[in-house]
Amino acid sequence: MRVLGLEAMSSYAIIGTGAVGGYYGALLQRSGRQVSFLVRSDYAHILAKGLRVDSPQGDFLLPDVNAYADAKAMPRCDVAVVAWKTTENIHLKDVLPHVLKPGGTVLVLQNGLDPERQAAQAAPGAHVLSGLCFLCSRKAGPGWIRHLDYGAVTLAAYSPEGPQGVTSAMREAGEDLRAAGVEIRMQEDWRAARWRKLVWNIPFNGVCAYSGKDTLQALRDPMLRAQITGLMDEVIEGGKLCGCALPDRFRDRMLEDTDKMAPYEPSMKLDRDAGRPMELEAIYERPLQAIAAAGGSASAIAGLYARLQALEKG
Repeated sequence: MRVLGLEAMSSYAIIGTGAVGGYYGALLQRSGRQVSFLVRSDYAHILAKGLRVDSPQGDFLLPDVNAYADAKAMPRCDVAVVAWKTTENIHLKDVLPHVLKPGGTVLVLQNGLDPERQAAQAAPGAHVLSGLCFLCSRKAGPGWIRHLDYGAVTLAAYSPEGPQGVTSAMREAGEDLRAAGVEIRMQEDWRAARWRKLVWNIPFNGVCAYSGKDTLQALRDPMLRAQITGLMDEVIEGGKLCGCALPDRFRDRMLEDTDKMAPYEPSMKLDRDAGRPMELEAIYERPLQAIAAAGGSASAIAGLYARLQALEKG
């Protein structure tokens, strides 16, 4: 929050201390923000040894971390950052009321279409922000985050009614993240921001999950590259049908960026490899439903979704 034109120390709760939440939460704490972390499997390790981040921008260790295994024990914060997988969102109703101050902000750093809906339902009266991360990061071990590349976050104000423009909650969260070293972009329409991210998430998460390849290996395979390109085109057409036209050459720029980045295993591939549930509803089912409601179809996306469903059923 900002008081009388002066910067007050905003407090943060990180809901899900994994590759995304652990990375951004560690940056926020290092910059001086008060941060509490909701931790599951790594709780004892982080409590005893802290949180470690390895990054091309400089490695660091936070030896003292406010880690909690139970949301009911956490202090109330100004901003709650939802960074666990969308498959866990059923638990938001049991977490957000305990950790967020009245009138606070919920920043949703998740993949897929409209993951903010459950956060808004769990925290009535809160300012809900979409956070779209272009980040290559993964857990390397207990309490250990390995940042590989990129890290920018696009912020947009969420409302089921549609675009909200740039709000004070966006500006304040953006200032804190910039101060922590994060590149911030502002988007006036949360739906457009979500469709932009889906252009990457739908093809790369699914193709890497079923093929077992990382992003670089997939792009160097002519057949997989052609599939990825076709899926991107279909997502762009779907977004246009849903009222979210994307800029010219958007697909080409995204392919170029992915060609240049470090080889990366998307989260869905890691979930598939570990036998965890994949984020199929948020990343595939909801976009397909939105395209169908707009009078369109997306046969390539639907085929990939069916293949991933079959994989998950084993």
